[in-house]
Amino acid sequence: MAKTNPARGMRDFLPADVRKREYVIKIIKEVYESYGFEPLETPAVENLETLLGKYGEEGNQLIFRILKRGEKLDLQNATSENDLADLALRYDLTVPLARVVSHYRDKLPKFLKRYQIQPVWRADRPARGRFREFFQCDVDWIGSRSAVIEAELISAVTDVLRRLGFNDFWVRINHRDLLLTLLGGFGICPELLDPAVIVVDKLDKIGPAAVAGELKALGVEKAESLVSIIQKTTSSVEELRKDFGSGPVPDAALENLEAIISLANCPAVIIDPSLARGLSYYTGAIFEINVPDLAGSLGGGGRYDGLIGMFSKEQIPACGFSLGLERILVVMEERRMFPPEIETASPADVLVTLFSSETIRESLKIAAELRTAGIRVTVYPEPDKIGKQLRYADQINIPIVVLVGESELQEDSVSIKNLVQSGQKSVGRKNLIKEIKAMLPTR
Repeated sequence: MAKTNPARGMRDFLPADVRKREYVIKIIKEVYESYGFEPLETPAVENLETLLGKYGEEGNQLIFRILKRGEKLDLQNATSENDLADLALRYDLTVPLARVVSHYRDKLPKFLKRYQIQPVWRADRPARGRFREFFQCDVDWIGSRSAVIEAELISAVTDVLRRLGFNDFWVRINHRDLLLTLLGGFGICPELLDPAVIVVDKLDKIGPAAVAGELKALGVEKAESLVSIIQKTTSSVEELRKDFGSGPVPDAALENLEAIISLANCPAVIIDPSLARGLSYYTGAIFEINVPDLAGSLGGGGRYDGLIGMFSKEQIPACGFSLGLERILVVMEERRMFPPEIETASPADVLVTLFSSETIRESLKIAAELRTAGIRVTVYPEPDKIGKQLRYADQINIPIVVLVGESELQEDSVSIKNLVQSGQKSVGRKNLIKEIKAMLPTR
């Protein structure tokens, strides 16, 4: 027999799962739109060359490549993976956005504010809250280098989390130039800076001792001292300056962080020199959002002023933040943060019963009348014992059952059974809609 479980790192979503996802997405959209961001969508499949070289060497290895088709697929003469593939599944939403901005630049406003909520795919190792197919909820602002951009993005994302019920998160912020200056001050040569950033990015995963060991392999003699410095967190830029000692100080980066923190006016923001954000396209401020009971982050982002220029001659500044829907859902599920109406939601307000083949047409007619009045209705699909029909309604949380039997039809009436209050009454057909609306909560 064929296996019925989904591919590793992929998931099926049952109705209850989908309702929770839609609840979170609805709030994210409402908040993003309240800040003036507009929706954008891009294809699931991109040209492989669009993605390669944008995420660093490690990111390149996690791209899901799509084999060439038909005569283009030449297995015998292929010498590399790229000879076998010309397309790939979308790795993130940022690089496709950069492509879109470059392609449609003359049709877009000077300052583009967009949000995008779509799935992405990575050939990663599945773990708690980490999947190979997952949704990203991105919000980006294109066209300005002002610190107002970062401040507004932080404000929008923290508003989302508060609306969802989070009150124990913190926003870690750093600057790529700050991190690179620290690494350079400890003797890492320029060509090894990117590998060193990738090592630092593993701090939460492998711990300080292992990070120090890998940094020593890159030529850092005082690796333990470096790790000790980057592990300090602070809300004071002046305090951070002391860690540079007599070495070079990234004044512009520190001033940028100070401006962002001041404009964001969010007590949850802290400067974390260890924050690396391993993707190579980041150029300035970077940030992540964390909660105590999740090893990874709920989301992250940063400034990527050079990425759009990879697709065109024009260098256009850009900054964005991405929330990880799956990780938010994992934490909300474990903390029981979903409203009761989401947990007990039903697919319909009313079940119309079906007693016999003679009553089918009348049951369907009643259902249609109720739907026309804006009431959600499902019909029991086949004649069955009334007890079974009531148990089915209860099983899927439908609160009201309309009983349509032959005796009711002869009297031009129906019986309404309220499964929540355990009451039942007979009403005339002309009063049915009014009676049911009175029984339903206001939506």
